[in-house]
Amino acid sequence: MPIFPLKNVVLFPGMVLPLHIFEMRYREMIGRCIDEHLPFGVTLIAEGQEVGGGAEPHRIGTAARIVRVEKLDDGRMNITAVGTQRFRILELRDDHSYLTAVVSHYPVVNGATQLAVELSQRVRPQVLDYVALLSKAANVNLMLDRLPEDPLTLAFMVAISLQVSPGDKQQLLEAVGVPEILALESRMLLRETKLLEYMIDTRSDVEAMNLGPSGYIFPN
Repeated sequence: MPIFPLKNVVLFPGMVLPLHIFEMRYREMIGRCIDEHLPFGVTLIAEGQEVGGGAEPHRIGTAARIVRVEKLDDGRMNITAVGTQRFRILELRDDHSYLTAVVSHYPVVNGATQLAVELSQRVRPQVLDYVALLSKAANVNLMLDRLPEDPLTLAFMVAISLQVSPGDKQQLLEAVGVPEILALESRMLLRETKLLEYMIDTRSDVEAMNLGPSGYIFPN
């Protein structure tokens, strides 16, 4: 499978991923995927740089299917891909200009268990509280449609939506099954909710400390 390592993006099944393709090796890779109707794998970079090669990817990633292509006059491309299923890298290969890997399917298990249902019922109100606090913190009206009933769909929707670090997102992607994903999300939601509450409660104090009588920020 062709591998596209990214520095700050963790792709989940069902997630939409827009990409601007400009490096020659990735033009070649995406061109092959388009011509041969192949998926490519998206992985978070564990070490190294996104541009220029030499990136070492995490071993769990998500296959991406290209759904839209805009070819530019100079050979660059804008594409839209959608995450399909998780995979595990068994062996990395460098016999192309771009990275490829031997992979195996890494299925999401236990989505229909009683534990998954119970954890989804715990996470659902946490998500609503989290979105409400995000709206208040950002002074925007974030609208949330009805949350999915299916634990697997809910787990990935929350994983996509959470505003946490790529490292946290990778933990969610690597979790073995739906109960493990939901349990991690519950802990992250609790942490993020407390941080948002603190930020909102102290915002006026921080503004008062940083702004002088004329509205300028003090140099120290």
